[in-house]
Amino acid sequence: MIRSHNLATLARRTAAGSYRHKQRLLLTSPPARRVFSAKPPTPPPAAATPPPAAAAAAPAQKPPIKLTGPAAAQTQGIGTGKAAAGTYIKDRGPVSWPSLLMVGIVSACMVGYYNIERERRLESAMGRVVSTGKPAIGGPWSLIDLNGNLVTNQSFHGKWLLLYFGFARCPDICPSEMLKIARVLDQLQEQNPKLRQNIVPMFVSVDPARDSLQALKTYAQDFHPDFIFLTGSPKQVQDMAKQYRVYVSKAEETDDGDYLVDHSIVVYFHDDQGELSDCFTQSMRPNDIVEKIVERMSAGSSSE
Repeated sequence: MIRSHNLATLARRTAAGSYRHKQRLLLTSPPARRVFSAKPPTPPPAAATPPPAAAAAAPAQKPPIKLTGPAAAQTQGIGTGKAAAGTYIKDRGPVSWPSLLMVGIVSACMVGYYNIERERRLESAMGRVVSTGKPAIGGPWSLIDLNGNLVTNQSFHGKWLLLYFGFARCPDICPSEMLKIARVLDQLQEQNPKLRQNIVPMFVSVDPARDSLQALKTYAQDFHPDFIFLTGSPKQVQDMAKQYRVYVSKAEETDDGDYLVDHSIVVYFHDDQGELSDCFTQSMRPNDIVEKIVERMSAGSSSE
């Protein structure tokens, strides 16, 4: 009996000690804290891939067909005057009036530059020939003036000559060159009157069949009064043109018998000894000719 009582007492004490130990653990341990995570919730797992049989049952999608040529142009609205969907294209053709105008201006400038450059190269070449030697141009000649008197190259010895070949019925080139020579004479009269008084302008007809003395007298009224107009027989004119290497060609006659004469457009400048000093082409301006004349005449007077 005593043994049983002891065992019961020992059991109660053991239980009481365990309870007190648990109470001490609860009092000494820190309180539990709730932790919140910023990580988003994990999404649900993806649906499982259908089995091969189900994939085979679905209709296969064909790759897009790439259009080329007219079909693509029609789809994109090219050449139809309409824009494709979602784009804005101004309804204008490939060629416009402003572009045509610009092309015309550029073309005209290029042609003009080419002609000017060609004339300058020709003048430069002729100037080199004259400056390095005496070309075989010119020689003795004899013609008739407006008074019917015989005139030769010796008649103008001691004078500088501005010699031009043309014809009275020339519609445009000859009058233009004659007026240019007149402006040269006027500028020389203003700038160098002493040099001007030693210069004689001269017009030689290359159409003796129609340029009679009376026709030349009428023609001379429209030009500078200092011009001397000369003509002669066809042989006299032909011989003089040959000596000066002047190109002369009669064009075809019209139904009424009229015709034009093609000829060289050059002004020959002779010194006071009858030698060729320089040549002036159609593209030269009056100011350029005046500078050349002053240069040649000043060099000639200083050499004397």
